[in-house]
Amino acid sequence: MAQDRQMKLAAYLIGTGMHVASWRHPTSNPNASIDVKALQRLSKIAEKGKFDLAFVADSLAINHESHPQILNRFDPIVLITALASATEKIGIGATASTTYSEPYVLARQFASVDHISGGRVGWNVVTTADATGETALNFSRDKHLAHDHRYERAEEFIDVVQGLWDSWEDDAFVHNKETGQFFDPDKVHELRYKGNYFSVKGPLNIARSAQGQPVIIQAGASIPGQRLAARTAEVVFTHWDNIEESKRYYQELKSSLMAFGRSVEELHILHGISPIIGETEEIAIQKYNKLQSLVDPYESLKFVSGYMGNVDFSKYSLDTPAKDVEFPLVNSIQSNFNEMKKIIGEEDIKVGELYARFFSPARRDRFVGTPTQVADEMEVWFTEKAADGFMLQFPLLPGDLDFVEKVVPILQERGLFRLDYEGDTLRDHLGLKNPKNRFANEEISNYLE
Repeated sequence: MAQDRQMKLAAYLIGTGMHVASWRHPTSNPNASIDVKALQRLSKIAEKGKFDLAFVADSLAINHESHPQILNRFDPIVLITALASATEKIGIGATASTTYSEPYVLARQFASVDHISGGRVGWNVVTTADATGETALNFSRDKHLAHDHRYERAEEFIDVVQGLWDSWEDDAFVHNKETGQFFDPDKVHELRYKGNYFSVKGPLNIARSAQGQPVIIQAGASIPGQRLAARTAEVVFTHWDNIEESKRYYQELKSSLMAFGRSVEELHILHGISPIIGETEEIAIQKYNKLQSLVDPYESLKFVSGYMGNVDFSKYSLDTPAKDVEFPLVNSIQSNFNEMKKIIGEEDIKVGELYARFFSPARRDRFVGTPTQVADEMEVWFTEKAADGFMLQFPLLPGDLDFVEKVVPILQERGLFRLDYEGDTLRDHLGLKNPKNRFANEEISNYLE
């Protein structure tokens, strides 16, 4: 029997998979990150599994240390347009930066795809993590904005975008052929925003979509990130080291919603996992070991370096205690960096073990096992309110999407997950109401003048 509260599931689509060595697997297509038909097939499989969301991440700079599957890939907003044309129900989300974008352009892009998809789009709001500072150099800037300034800018950015999305009231376009009236001028509104970072007049040149506005997604876990999420986010992606830390974060973030006049049902927290399924636990472990055997230890450390201040691990032996490495302060993903530094200080980790310890596609945790074992662990996290659902970062694609056939039916039998879609929009899937148009309800915020 279905429960009142049901899991939310999102599929992270990235070429051959999240594991840094997935492209070397005998079954993989190394060019999958720019194979639109392959990516469309992945989204269709996720839709067959009744997932809420197929998600596409992004970065705006690459170097020799980047994950192989981000070196050559599509712009995410262009890609989700293609995914929208290949699917009918599943939500489609994409990352876009508030630090290296303009609100008017981004608002128009996401609103356009939201119309094309019939109201199935989510915007993953990022301030852009950049440990090396290379992103700024791609945008005619000398340096990356400091962490707190990025979030100040993001606060304004979201306000502008959401204000622009409300430019047209839902019944503004009257299309009266008899009188020649195309729209009602009283139902189109200028934003007239003036802030510290942006000055935007409006209106936007596209109407609201079937779901009113795209869903706001975030992943920030720092103090400024949590504040932004509590005020604006409707889905939050997280990745904590263990269930107790995840439960603590879950309670803290949910309890902070009230300060912004929001209820706990208005925000879903999805924990990132990387399931590997086998008919037996031994087979699942064999699949895991096969992927791990393809890893070049120093190549994987280059990937770790991007999260740890661009450390040159090549000067350290793999047996070096990680606590002996000098890690600089970073202007990147602060919460991840702080958590990793804390674990290194508390555990006896060697340099050669860092990738497997910190990145879930390389971890042999309780999500590597039989379909029942994986479903059991997901149920524990869900019922104990460590998460409202899961961001599935499959290590190897398309192979690990056998999750749809092997785990989803178990979750459905237990009443933990939907049997079918009950609506057409991403907000329908997530149980979120369409946001009211602030102008139609005369809710003029203090930033409009």
